[in-house]
Amino acid sequence: MKPYFITTAIDYTNGAPHIGHAYEKILGDVLARFQRLRGREVFFLTGVDQHGQKVQQAAEKQGISPQTFTDEVSQYFLKLWEQLVVSYDAWAATTAEKHRSVVKNILSDLVARDWLYKASYSGHYSIRQEQFLTDKERGEDGNFGPEWGEVVFFEEENWYFRLSHCKEWLLQFLEKHPQFVTPDFRMNELKNAAAKIAGDLCVSRPKSRLAWGIEFPFDPDFVTYVWFDALINYISFAGYGSTDEKEKTHFEKFWPCNHHLIGKDIMAPAHGIYWPCMLHAMGFADEQMPQLLVHGFWNSRGEKMSKSLGNIVDPKLLADRYGASALRYYMMRDIVMGRDADFNEERLITRFNTELSNGLGNLVQRTLSMVHRYRNASPKSVTLSDSFEAHQQEDLAAIKEYCQQMEASQVHAALETIVNLLYRANAFVDTTAPWKLAKDPAAADQLDAVLITLLQSARVAATLLLPIIPVAAEEILEQLNLEPLSLVGTITIPELPHDYVARQPTPVFPKIVLEEN
Repeated sequence: MKPYFITTAIDYTNGAPHIGHAYEKILGDVLARFQRLRGREVFFLTGVDQHGQKVQQAAEKQGISPQTFTDEVSQYFLKLWEQLVVSYDAWAATTAEKHRSVVKNILSDLVARDWLYKASYSGHYSIRQEQFLTDKERGEDGNFGPEWGEVVFFEEENWYFRLSHCKEWLLQFLEKHPQFVTPDFRMNELKNAAAKIAGDLCVSRPKSRLAWGIEFPFDPDFVTYVWFDALINYISFAGYGSTDEKEKTHFEKFWPCNHHLIGKDIMAPAHGIYWPCMLHAMGFADEQMPQLLVHGFWNSRGEKMSKSLGNIVDPKLLADRYGASALRYYMMRDIVMGRDADFNEERLITRFNTELSNGLGNLVQRTLSMVHRYRNASPKSVTLSDSFEAHQQEDLAAIKEYCQQMEASQVHAALETIVNLLYRANAFVDTTAPWKLAKDPAAADQLDAVLITLLQSARVAATLLLPIIPVAAEEILEQLNLEPLSLVGTITIPELPHDYVARQPTPVFPKIVLEEN
C-alpha cells in the first residue's frame, strides 16, 4: 500500500491560535491516525510560518527581535497541539536552516532558467495580506475593501515569478485532473481564478522596508515574499533538495502529497494557483502534483470569527474546560467537510453527553458491570445463534461503511455511522434483557452470547473512535481488556481470547454539568 502524506497549512505566527487552527490540526491528525489503522505508512507534517511584515511589526511593538517573537508564539502552538493530542511526524518552522537553504536553491535555479526577472512596479499594497493589489480587487465604489486592511501606495523594484507563463498549463491541468481539489464543488472556483491570471507574481520585498525574511542568494537587498517562502515548506521538510540520502529517499517515498489540508480562504490564489505553478516551474510533472483538501470556516452566530468583532473562540480555554476528547469529538462531528459550520458550545456539551456519555460510556459501563456481576468477569465462549450473528454482521457492515467514509475524508458521516452502531448496541441490551436471562439457569448460553456480543460491539466502537478521540478510546479498550480490531485487509471480529477476563469499569465520559451562575 502506497505511503500516505498529509500536511496542514502552516500557521502564521503573528498571533495566538484560534478555533480554525485547532480544527485543521485535529482533522489532519484524525486522517493520519485512520490511515495508520489501515496499515499505511504515514507522514503527517505541520508547523509554523515565521516570516513576513506582520511578524516584523508585531515584534517591533513588543520591543523584541522577530526570532524571539516567533519562537514564543511557536511554543504556544506546540503546547496547544500537545494538549489536543495532535501527533505529527515532522514540525516545519520556516526559520529552520534546512528550509532556508532549499528556498535559496530554488530561487537560484528559477533565476538561472529565466523563471524570475527583476522589474520596477508602482501600485497599491495591502499591509494585512502582504501583497500588491490590482483594480480587480477594488469594490464597486472604486475603493479597496476593509478585508485588505491598510492599503499604501508603493513604487519600487522587485523580483517577479513568471506566473503568466503557467496560465495555459494550469487551465489544462485543472481540466484533466479533477481530483486536484476536494470537495469537487471548489473546482469551478479554482478554474475561474486561474482564468483571471493576468500578470506575474512579485516574489520579493526590499530589505529597506522588510528585513525579516529569507534573503535572495543572488541579490541580498531583497528577501523572499512570505507566501513563496511558506509554500515551499511542504517539500523542504519532506526531504526535497536535501543532500542527505535518507531524506531524499524519504521524499521520493512520500511525494506527491495525498492531502494538502487548507482553509477555503487560502485555496486561491496561494495553494491552487501559485503552488502548482511553482512546482511546474521547478520541474514537477503533472502526476507529481499534490491534492488539496479544502475545509470551510467555523463561524460564530453566522458571522466569520474575527478579532474586530470580538467573537474569536479560544481552543485552549475549551480544552481546559471540557478536555481534548470533548473538543475533538465535537469539531469532527458538527461540521461537514468543505462546508462552514457555526460554533456552538451548547452543542459541544450536548454531543458529549448524549453520544459519548449516554452512548458509548453507558454501553461500556453496563456491559462490563454485567460481565462481572453475572460471569465473574469471564463469559463462557459459546456458538452464537443466528440473531447474534446478524448483530455482528451489522457491526461489520458499519466498519466497512466507516472506512469508506473516512477514506473520502467524510469524518462527520463516519461518526454518524458510529453513533448508529452505539444506538443499536444499547437497544440490544434492552431487547435481550440480560438481567432476566441471569435468573434462568436454562438461558446460561444465551446470556453468555449476549455479553460477548456487547463486548464486541463496544470493541468495534472504540476501535473506530481511535482516530477521533485516541486517549478515551484506548482507555475503553483497556477496560474491555481487548486489542483494537485490525482494519487492514479483510476485516473480521475475532473471538474473545480463551482466557479472557474483563477489567472493572470506570467512567470515561462523566457527564458535563455546568454550574449555575
